[in-house]
Amino acid sequence: MTADYSTVTELPGEDVTQEQIERMARRYYWASEYCCDKDVLEVACGAGQGLGYLALVAKSLRAGDITPSLVVRAQARYGERIRIEEIDALQLPFPDGSLDVVILFEAIYYLPLAEQFVGECRRVLRRGGYVLLATANKDLFDFNPSPYSHHYYGVVELRELFGACGFTCEFLGDTSIDTISWRQKLLRPVKKIIVDLGLMPRSMAGKKLLKRLVFGKLVPMPAEIKENTAPRIPPVEIPSDRPDTSHKVIYLAARHSG
Repeated sequence: MTADYSTVTELPGEDVTQEQIERMARRYYWASEYCCDKDVLEVACGAGQGLGYLALVAKSLRAGDITPSLVVRAQARYGERIRIEEIDALQLPFPDGSLDVVILFEAIYYLPLAEQFVGECRRVLRRGGYVLLATANKDLFDFNPSPYSHHYYGVVELRELFGACGFTCEFLGDTSIDTISWRQKLLRPVKKIIVDLGLMPRSMAGKKLLKRLVFGKLVPMPAEIKENTAPRIPPVEIPSDRPDTSHKVIYLAARHSG
């Protein structure tokens, strides 16, 4: 039975931190640079907050999620503007060589067979096409895995995963640990203890209380990312031969080199 990922997804209108909104917006700002006049697919699109922004630049845009309630929510938002459907990332319903970009944000750790997804990407992408990935950085000392996750991939593991299927990889980091608030820095050791003891809340409600303690005031998640949703802070290049311990989020641009 497939998990209900709506329980671990950032939904429009829910109280989240300003940092969460900015991180979400920045990954779509980054992705848009690869999507201009391209045929694009976003897999595991959730409620679709970034789809409207991508649609502004893409030649064509398709999207989907494996959780029906999330698909319905995204469809209600975009109507006929974007085709959104139930899609299994391990069995992409697209012909060989029909896409230029496949996007998977904050979801590779939910896939039971990530190598199958990579193989599917290689199949559906045209030569020179890209897989764009964003994932929580498992190599931070206070990392906390999400419920329903199977396996987290850091820089080194992602390079091996995609390299084995013939992709060339470029890695970037977002949200530097050096830029987080003094409150977050002070509470990181506390978070690690909570994680190590298995006391981290698993429900979104429990996590919301913890976020208020760490971040202070929460704000509603927007329904759609806009040009002015967050400051334009570009990700920085990071080495591919070692774990990254300086950023909360890892970006991967994996090119189908043929």
